Amino acid sequence: QVQLVESGGGLVQPGGSLRLSCVASGSISSISAMGWYRQVPGKQRELVATTTRSGGITNYGDSVKGRFTIGRDGAKNTVYLQMNSLKPEDTAVYYCNVECFMVGSYRRSNYWGQGTQVTVSA
Repeated sequence: QVQLVESGGGLVQPGGSLRLSCVASGSISSISAMGWYRQVPGKQRELVATTTRSGGITNYGDSVKGRFTIGRDGAKNTVYLQMNSLKPEDTAVYYCNVECFMVGSYRRSNYWGQGTQVTVSA
C-alpha cells in the first residue's frame, strides 16, 4: 500500500499564496508521476498540475497556468504545489495523486491522498 500525507492547506486572502506538500510512503518501487487535483462540492475533480518522475514534463490546468507551480523532490517522494495570486474560485479540496509501481509488481497503480482544504476569502 501507499500512503500520501498532504499538508499546507488553509485560509488565505485573495492575491495571497500557499504551498502544498505531499509525501508518498510505502512499498514503492518507482514513481511515474505525481500531481494535484481539486474538487468543489457538486463538481467533478479537475486537474491542477502533474509532473513526471524527473520533473521534466509538467502539465497544468488552464485556470492555474501562470499562477501555480508544481515541483518534486524525487529522493523524498515529495511533490509540492506553489500557489500564487490565489482567487476565490481556487477554493476547493486539493488532492495529491501518485502513479507508481509497487515493490514486486509490474502493474502501475494509482493512489489518492485524503485531501486538504484551501479557502480563498477576504
